[in-house]
Amino acid sequence: MQTLTTLKQVIQEVTARMEKGLEATRREFQNLRTGRASVHLVEGIMVDYYSTPTPIKALGSVSTPDAKTILIQPWDASVLGEIEKSIQASPLGITPENDGKVVRLRIPPLTDERRAELARFIKKVAEEGRVSIRNARHEANEAVKRLEKEKIATQDDSQKTQKEIQKLTDKYIELVEQSLAKKELEIKEI
Repeated sequence: MQTLTTLKQVIQEVTARMEKGLEATRREFQNLRTGRASVHLVEGIMVDYYSTPTPIKALGSVSTPDAKTILIQPWDASVLGEIEKSIQASPLGITPENDGKVVRLRIPPLTDERRAELARFIKKVAEEGRVSIRNARHEANEAVKRLEKEKIATQDDSQKTQKEIQKLTDKYIELVEQSLAKKELEIKEI
């Protein structure tokens, strides 16, 4: 029974690591400015709120009233200037408009050069995701082989587990590919 528990632990651990790799890739895709307004573009921006770095989403409501505008409405109007400064200092590359009540970000259309640059970048991000998943597979297979070598797992159980790990790898790489295809389409459409 110890064998099953140990092999199951390897499977659970590799699944968790692959899931983290997939989520990191998706998060990276969400944070890209593709010409379409998304609240994810500003979620990671930190604002100096009474000497405490605070994410924008914790200071007010962030919405997208249309496909080209992000609207930030802080609960405390005194923080508008700090939000504006933080956005200007961020790598987002968009100049905020502050009307005294809200901060508006108008997303400019993408140039062909920027589209090509984004396409290269998202392919690089997807490859990093695939590498992360493959590394998790490699380490899990090494753990299974170690268990077999230590006579904790049988050869048959080891081979079954390695096949299961490969199926998980294929599944997660396919999910990365789907996310990449979706992002490529988004870049082309805008």
